[in-house]
Amino acid sequence: MQTTNFKNVPFCWPQGFKSDGLHSGLKKTADQLDLGWLCSAVPAQAAGMYTTNRFCAAPTALTKKLVSTNHQLQAIVMNSVIANSCTGSKGEENVRYEQKLVAQKLGITPELIGVASTGLIGAQLPMEKISSGIAQLQLTTNLNVTKAILTTDTHSKKISLQFTIGQKLCTISGFAKGSGMIAPNMATMLGFITTDAAIAPQALQSLLSKLTDKTFNQITVDGDTSTNDMVLVLANGLAGNPTLTPNSPDWSTFETALHQVLAFLAQQIAGDGEGATKLLEVNVAHAATEMEGQQTAKAIVGSNLVKAAFFGADPNWGRIISTLGMTHAQFDPQQIDLSFNNFQILTASQLQAFNSEKLISSLQQNKIKIDLDLHAGTATGQAWGCDLTYDYVKINATYSS
Repeated sequence: MQTTNFKNVPFCWPQGFKSDGLHSGLKKTADQLDLGWLCSAVPAQAAGMYTTNRFCAAPTALTKKLVSTNHQLQAIVMNSVIANSCTGSKGEENVRYEQKLVAQKLGITPELIGVASTGLIGAQLPMEKISSGIAQLQLTTNLNVTKAILTTDTHSKKISLQFTIGQKLCTISGFAKGSGMIAPNMATMLGFITTDAAIAPQALQSLLSKLTDKTFNQITVDGDTSTNDMVLVLANGLAGNPTLTPNSPDWSTFETALHQVLAFLAQQIAGDGEGATKLLEVNVAHAATEMEGQQTAKAIVGSNLVKAAFFGADPNWGRIISTLGMTHAQFDPQQIDLSFNNFQILTASQLQAFNSEKLISSLQQNKIKIDLDLHAGTATGQAWGCDLTYDYVKINATYSS
């Protein structure tokens, strides 16, 4: 497969997808969007990944059941501010009512309507505001829904790619939110990927599961896992390509496209961690197994001491080594190579000469790359996170008030 087959384009919806977002009154001011929807002209093949938190929120649980049973969705209604989590039977009733309202508006069955919420745990949805908001939603090509799901995020996260399959031009577009409680499995995140490519539903689910482990499950901000995490992929097939399966000649093209979209959104979430000033990327080379490579990368990017050091642009490489030493990865402690932003720190576990002033200056950039070579095998690992700042504490000390 040639990478020239892919083209980054300004964000746009694939064929057959419409959306909208508006202010329904959940947020304090009228310029803050808080309710939206995403709709397909036809039922789309659907795949999903969901929180592993045992307090699974009502909208997440319902959508998971729908996708697992039918493997199809045609619309998703979503809101920020209130998570509808730990809300008992009333919360479940409100989710079903949202389904009903959207189904009536679109003239389709409720079983084709997914629901997603994010925000404060324990509060009931104000259904008068939700109902009024749903009544006002339109089928447009605007991007308001990408803003309506944001909570403590500082910006919307979105990407579009185009590629060809069987001489048919296909588009894949994804958007997500997530800023705090970012620790997999997944994060306090909602992610929605749309494509007009045709793909078999079970193949789509297997691919999403595989790629989530390499992307969204490799980000962390604070070590906490939300009750509402969800990533959905909708594929409506309107591009007209032959239906993809793992045996299709163009399967690797679609896999690469989806991987690229998920990885971009994962990095955007990690870099927009609450109060964050820097994106941290950890690359592990020559691990004994892929699992060990992934776990090692995530352990390092998740260390509070590592995160605090990079907030201060402090090249405290000892914090990397001590975190590595606590993992179960196989390696020889005398054979570790380490670099920060391409400044070689250790070679065969021996400290190297480097320009301290230039290194510290490089650590003040908004992205820091940590490369670690274990010399234990042929596998790799990668993870993303952010620095730990004073603002993170400020944001989370007053979140519910």
